[in-house]
Amino acid sequence: AFFCLLLCVPWSSSCPPSCQCTERAGAKAVLCSSRHLEEIPKDIPRDAVFLKLDANSITRIPSNAFRHLSHLEELDLSRNAIEKIDRAAFKGVAAGLRTLDLSSNRIRSIPKEALLALNAKLRLANNPWHCECALQEVLWEARLDPDSVQDITCHTAPREEYVGKPLLQVLDAGVNFCSVRQRTTDVAMFITMFGWFAMVIVYVVCYVRHNQEDACKHVDYLKSLPSTQGHAE
Repeated sequence: AFFCLLLCVPWSSSCPPSCQCTERAGAKAVLCSSRHLEEIPKDIPRDAVFLKLDANSITRIPSNAFRHLSHLEELDLSRNAIEKIDRAAFKGVAAGLRTLDLSSNRIRSIPKEALLALNAKLRLANNPWHCECALQEVLWEARLDPDSVQDITCHTAPREEYVGKPLLQVLDAGVNFCSVRQRTTDVAMFITMFGWFAMVIVYVVCYVRHNQEDACKHVDYLKSLPSTQGHAE
């Protein structure tokens, strides 16, 4: 009995106090739904396969938040208040994660590096997305849940006509946010180069004028020399 108690202590002591640790189909499941959590618990069991953190008040996914959970396959972060996701938020679980639910949060933008390394099926619906190049790249390259793709809508966008529309519909109409950004960058570079060119031209003109004035003064001085000498004789 004492030996069995020792075996049970690591599992029960490592379970976050606000969560329930159980088994699902022979795999460890950590259930932390609707527990008023404001951040990801630090003491999640390392052998957790299913992790539910939905319906809480989590606002940020920091770097390496799940790095120690090498067995994790399903992660539910839906219905939180997530606004920021760091680039290395899912580092360490990218290879094994099969499902990642980020729906119904407050996410406006996300580093594409945080999601494109994942093999998991993503749910990104019902967030106040700002439609931009990074989100477009995620849509084309990541594994999105086909049932929720139509619910990825543009809350804000470079043009008012895209607001309120599903991002997929906007892209299907031929809009390319990445090329828009490239054109903007090209225009900015052109303006900068034109500014430098104009400064060089102004400098050259001023330099020439200044030299001309000095040359004229010198010529006038030389002309005055003979008359002065003649008067002296």
